[in-house]
Amino acid sequence: MEYLIQGSVMIEKKPHFITFDNEIQHRSLWGDVWRQFCMHKGALAGVIVFIFITLLVSFGPLIHGIDPSTINFRERNLGPSLSHPLGTDNIGHDTLAQILAGGQVSLAVGFFAMLISLVLGTLIGVLAGFIKSLDGPLMRLTDLFLALPILPLLLVIILLFRDTLRTLYGPEAGIFLLIVFVIGITSWMHTARIVRGDVLGIKEREFVTAAHSIGTKKRRIIFRHILPNILSPIMVSATLGVANAIITESALSFLGLGFPPDFPTWGRLLYDGANFIQITPTRVIWPGVFIALTVLSVNYIGDGLRDALDPRLRGK
Repeated sequence: MEYLIQGSVMIEKKPHFITFDNEIQHRSLWGDVWRQFCMHKGALAGVIVFIFITLLVSFGPLIHGIDPSTINFRERNLGPSLSHPLGTDNIGHDTLAQILAGGQVSLAVGFFAMLISLVLGTLIGVLAGFIKSLDGPLMRLTDLFLALPILPLLLVIILLFRDTLRTLYGPEAGIFLLIVFVIGITSWMHTARIVRGDVLGIKEREFVTAAHSIGTKKRRIIFRHILPNILSPIMVSATLGVANAIITESALSFLGLGFPPDFPTWGRLLYDGANFIQITPTRVIWPGVFIALTVLSVNYIGDGLRDALDPRLRGK
């Protein structure tokens, strides 16, 4: 400690601190995540493409203004024109109008099926990882679902319950509920295994042990300490789940077991246009392009989120 002597009085000399305001950076977790995400060029391109497709199928029908169910035999099998930018099919449906309407259904199926699989997978993964007595039975159940042939199982379930749901909720709403539910309950297994692995590591951390020691209820520990720390794998699984659901719905519709012919989806448009590929190949090309772009963009977004939420890569 330094002192200054002024006359007969000794005064303490306070240390002088030099601060550089320009060098002080206020950083936050989500700020670092966003900066790391922006460094992934594929993820940024995926976000742009996915937003463009979502806006196109949401507001495109309002701009285009043609009813996708309108039939005009005088304008069937036409090529691209000003009135029909993507041409028409064999009974005069406007191809662009049907692709826009089908995109709304395909994206809705992907989103809601992802929610079901995400909730179910997260619930089973958290219970298996946090409660030791449930770990064995729940993981054996997960292994059983993983061992099942998913596509034949989907076909059997749809054939068994399709007519019943059509009678109860109508041909469109019934098939929509059936396909969303079936895809959701057959695609939760990978999420459950990933979540379980993270929970097993987090529940041994000091803050969870401290919560146990002060008598905190298990339910509160799960919602207050466990779930916030496993958001990163859940978010990545959500993005990949959307892509998986869209592909599965397209496969079912292409096999003729999805939505009815007058209720277009991208997979149904592929199925209907396969027999006319030599006459109007665009009927197959355009739905395939939209499916491919949507799935690729969502996969790239998932890759970017995985890298951005990984603490080992963040900040590099």
